Amino acid sequence: MGHETISITADARGVARLALDRPEKHNALSGQMIAELTEAAGRLGRDPAVRVIVLTGEGASFCAGGDLGWMKEQMAADGAARAREATRLAMMLNALNTCPKPVIGRVQGNAFGGGVGMASVCDVAIGASTAKLGLTETRLGLIPATIGPYVIARMGEAMARRVFMSARIFDAQEAVALGLLARAVAPDALDEAVEAEVAPYLATAPGAVAEAKALARRLGPRIDETVIAETIAALVARWESPEAREGIAAFFEKRAPSWKR
Repeated sequence: MGHETISITADARGVARLALDRPEKHNALSGQMIAELTEAAGRLGRDPAVRVIVLTGEGASFCAGGDLGWMKEQMAADGAARAREATRLAMMLNALNTCPKPVIGRVQGNAFGGGVGMASVCDVAIGASTAKLGLTETRLGLIPATIGPYVIARMGEAMARRVFMSARIFDAQEAVALGLLARAVAPDALDEAVEAEVAPYLATAPGAVAEAKALARRLGPRIDETVIAETIAALVARWESPEAREGIAAFFEKRAPSWKR
C-alpha cells in the first residue's frame, strides 16, 4: 500500500527500514502517521521475508512528538472522538512494542515527547551523539501517558522520574545513562553502529527470536490491556483539562502559558 507519512524499504537480507517521513514537520505523529505505523508494524511483523526492522526518521529530527495540529483537533473533539484517537496512539505503540521481529532504533536526530516513546518501543536504540531528547509534554499542560509504560519499562521508574515530568531537554550521552539509548555515536558512525546490532540477527532462528522477545515482554513490567486502558483514560482526561487548553492555546498564540515563571 502507498504511504504518505512513512517510507519502507528492504534489502536482500530481509532488513526492513521503516522511516518516519514527514521531515518538514520533524516527523511529528499525526493521526495518519499513527495509522500508517500501526499497519506497517503488523505487516512487517507477519512478513516471513523480514528478519529485522530498523526504525528511523528522515531529515533532521527522529520524532518531535505529537503533531500539534492533531492535538489541537483532540482539544476541540468530543469525548468519544478523543478516546478513539488516544486508543489509536496507544495501539500503535503496542504494535511496535510487541512486533515479533527485532526492532532496532536509529535515532538520527532529536526525539521529544512521543519520539522518546518511539525510541522506547525499540528493542535497542542507537542515537546520534548530537541528538537532543526530552519528555516535553508538561510544558503544554499534557502528560506522557500512552508512552508511559514503554518509557518506564525502558528506563525503570527511578531513572524515568529524573526526566518524566520536568520536560527537561537532555543530550544523547545522558540518554545512554538513563538506559533509553544503548549507545550514542558520531552521526557519521550511526549506520555502522546500527549494522552491528542488525547483523547478529541474520544468524538467528526467526521463530526463536519472536518467542524470546515475547517471553522477555511477559517477564518485564506488566503492559496489558488494563494498563493501556489506564494510560488512554489519563491522556483523555489531560486533553480535557484547563491546563492543556491553556498550554496548547499559548503555543499557537506564541505566548508564554500562565504557569511560566
